[in-house]
Amino acid sequence: MESSTDRGVRVAELIGALSLATDLGLGQPQEHVLRQTMIARRLAAAAGCSEDDQDTVFYVSLLAWVGCISDSHELSKWFGDDIALRSDSYDVDKAGLPLVRFMVGHIGTDAPALRRLTILGRFLASGRSQAARSFVAHCQTTADIADRLGLSESVRVALGHSFERWDGMGAPDGLRGDQIDLAMRIVQIADDAEVHQRLHGTRQATEMVRSRRGTEFDPALVDVLTDHAAEIFDGLDDVDAWDRVLDSTHLGAEVVDDDALTGALEAFADYADLKSAWFLGHSRGVAALASGAAENVGLPADEIRLIERAGLVHDLGVIGVSSGIWDKDGVLSPTELERVRTHPYLTERVLRRQPRLAEIGALAVLHHERLDGSGYPSGLRSGSIPFSARIVAAADVYHAMGEDRPHRRGRPVSDRIALLRGEVSAGRLDGDAVEAVLHCAGVGSRRRPTLPAGLTPREAEVLVLVASGLPTKEIARRLSVSPRTVSSHIEHVYAKIGVSTRGAAAMFAMRNGLVRPDALD
Repeated sequence: MESSTDRGVRVAELIGALSLATDLGLGQPQEHVLRQTMIARRLAAAAGCSEDDQDTVFYVSLLAWVGCISDSHELSKWFGDDIALRSDSYDVDKAGLPLVRFMVGHIGTDAPALRRLTILGRFLASGRSQAARSFVAHCQTTADIADRLGLSESVRVALGHSFERWDGMGAPDGLRGDQIDLAMRIVQIADDAEVHQRLHGTRQATEMVRSRRGTEFDPALVDVLTDHAAEIFDGLDDVDAWDRVLDSTHLGAEVVDDDALTGALEAFADYADLKSAWFLGHSRGVAALASGAAENVGLPADEIRLIERAGLVHDLGVIGVSSGIWDKDGVLSPTELERVRTHPYLTERVLRRQPRLAEIGALAVLHHERLDGSGYPSGLRSGSIPFSARIVAAADVYHAMGEDRPHRRGRPVSDRIALLRGEVSAGRLDGDAVEAVLHCAGVGSRRRPTLPAGLTPREAEVLVLVASGLPTKEIARRLSVSPRTVSSHIEHVYAKIGVSTRGAAAMFAMRNGLVRPDALD
């Protein structure tokens, strides 16, 4: 008899899991995007859309906001809590003076008064243009993920219109009216409508949509929703949105083969690491180190594969923690520390709805547990922590300690060795797991990788520094060249790899294995 984990992972389930991670970044409860998709599909049907258009709506809705974290690093500089900003944005028609008032009201909310005034002045001088570029980063990141999941050109085109508006006041291209893809026009309404209906009821959700008729939203679609509101919003609070959206459709029914599943989880890894410029390449690095260590100690092939996949997704939950916390240059408050301690739990929550992914999540959630019970999120002790989880934990510590963080520089190899062995002596990390990880790290190849897209070694070095969020002057200082030279390199790099934003450059760098400690030494 076939077990639930033997049937494999369907494409729709992968995208569904990614939508649950997107909910975290939007500051919305789980299944917001899935309920939005129910609304979007009902609205498309009520509007008389063709079957093909309704199929496009399905995929566009599930992926429309997946790029929301690509600008988290930039947003945190202005607003601190990027998640609260996105969550609160559902209350406003995002254009003109309402948008300006909204953004100004969220500037530096966690900063002292004088610091807030300084941030506000800088934002008014240059922040709005940077905010506009963040829309481009979102679209490019979403398109990259859609491409890696093998979705159609029609879906990718629609995803590029995420922030366009019916009145032409959107971004990045200022498209107007029916220049905006029909599927995206439907999804835009469904996104805001889901939040308002859940919080305030059908009548107020309908009034909100009507208030933005002809500005943010397509007036004809607004009229359809108004006329069919009862059936479009019917039963949203009483259904399991995962089952209703994913298990009742023919779409995405193909099962991802084993190699492709690992490739898809690499996309998940890169997506998680976009949350902060300090994390780039971390998840892939942990996966490679942990799986190499598992192979060195002779674990079975299926367990090695599970360890690698858990390493790839172990930090998916960081999306649910504000970038203002991850990027903080200083000691975290007790409240901030508690929020950080939730991220393994959030990883497990994102993956738990699909049996094969749930198995991976059940291992990933353990990467901060410690043998003496001092870890999190559950404070498990040695008897409850399998050896596979002990390997992932050791790999995570070794890799993280080699990376720069806002409050410290990455530690050299000798310090990392001493730190891990010290954790063994203190009874927190497993000695065999640590030695396996150190052995793997010691014999790992340090040869320069083959560079993609015709990049030169210096261009690859510039790409990694740009992806890490460093300004041009700081890159110039590190490389001992002029800022003009750096700007020229950046222009050439962006042209070669076909992007125009830091977030998209970061995705390219991670996808091609350029971001890891000592990658370009």
